[in-house]
Amino acid sequence: MARGGEKDFGKEAIDCLVKGIEERRNDLILILAGYQKEMENFLQTNPGLRSRFPIHIEFPDYSQQELIQIAEQMCQARQYRLAAQARLLLASIVSAAENGHGDTRGNARTIRNTIEKAIRRQAVRLIAQKSITREELMLIEPEDLSEGKS
Repeated sequence: MARGGEKDFGKEAIDCLVKGIEERRNDLILILAGYQKEMENFLQTNPGLRSRFPIHIEFPDYSQQELIQIAEQMCQARQYRLAAQARLLLASIVSAAENGHGDTRGNARTIRNTIEKAIRRQAVRLIAQKSITREELMLIEPEDLSEGKS
């Protein structure tokens, strides 16, 4: 809402939001969610906005171990599993993101995208084989996690 240019109606929408919050303050609960930096920018777009959201809750990033668990759950839900070496590679990918900057640190969306890409890469890798075992169909290998393939 707060990112647009000249032809964007974001400011107008925010002004309407503030008006609506004030008019319905006794029977309205509004929850906003987003990354800390972007939410801070959003709250600065209108002088009355910050005072209408007095409660701020910050959630910590997921730990490396939690992100690996999330990845394993995502795989399991799709009837895949990570090979031992793929799990180690995923841990190093998570660690590299953790040491980086931006919104990928501790982010389950990044893990979801990584697993979804790995599943697509695995399919491309397996299609070239003449015969495929059930185990191969269910196993995500390290090469499926590498960025070199699409």
